Amino acid sequence: MYRFRRLRQDGRIRSIMQETRLHPKDFIYPIFVTEGENIRNPVESMPGVYQYSIDRLDEILVRVKEADIGGVMLFGIPTQKDPQGSQAYAEDGITQRAVRYMKENYPEIYIVVDICLCEYTSHGHCGMVCGEEILNDETLPFLVKMAVSLAEAGADMAAPSDMMDGRVAAIREGLDLAGFTQMPIMAYSAKFASAYYGPFRDAAHSAPEFGDRKSYQMDFANGQEALREIAADIEEGADIVMVKPALAYLDVLKEAALTFDVPLAVYNVSGEYAMVKAAAANGWIDEKRIVTENLTAMKRAGAKVIITYHALDAVGWLG
Repeated sequence: MYRFRRLRQDGRIRSIMQETRLHPKDFIYPIFVTEGENIRNPVESMPGVYQYSIDRLDEILVRVKEADIGGVMLFGIPTQKDPQGSQAYAEDGITQRAVRYMKENYPEIYIVVDICLCEYTSHGHCGMVCGEEILNDETLPFLVKMAVSLAEAGADMAAPSDMMDGRVAAIREGLDLAGFTQMPIMAYSAKFASAYYGPFRDAAHSAPEFGDRKSYQMDFANGQEALREIAADIEEGADIVMVKPALAYLDVLKEAALTFDVPLAVYNVSGEYAMVKAAAANGWIDEKRIVTENLTAMKRAGAKVIITYHALDAVGWLG
């Protein structure tokens, strides 16, 4: 009989045998930036997460710098919205100004920018609309404009999350033509139409005005389609591909890791975060142990990059 427990007898040998280890550089921390001054608004459904005006970004960026994590992902919240989402690609848009501020004051922090129109459109959808139809090809030029605008502001990586067909190829071509041939793209490739996004829509003010997003985000029942989406984005030029959400889709992440030889990201989304926080606040779970276990599962399944609101806490727990 083989005695597996020989290598579990005490913490020293368990540490030596541990197959998957978390590291601060695995994490990307999402930040919400809003118009105005002296703003640090708590997101009620996401304890510990805030909307920051640019003049108060230092409060979170100092923590990010000290944690030495992989980087941040910026989401802008404009005051003015219109059907074309024009503030998404305005030179003086909230996200563009936040990127410039970070580049000037925190050049060591790697900046990923979400490329999507939902926070900027008056109707709350991720693309142009005609009646209640979300238009695909007509949306692509606006996504390209947004990516190029943020690249010009100094962003390090573009992360299109809109789920329009062909957007990776369009953004790659647009960035290349604008001279940003070295800017990588992290595509939200397998982004499912999920109930786990609810708290994010509170934080980013991005709930759709009508209908839902099921005509462009994926059916959560479909795993093989997710692999086709990932394959298409790789062919179009994505440098990193993502599965979103995380916990209910680790099977998709693992299958992608076994199928594709490209870096994989996973987004540990707002609903997953909120559930852990709520249970921990009620004393039902040990937050540190649960979060560490969840994040380790994501890395074990194949994630090279983990986008998570737990990032700063997790670094402290890792010691």
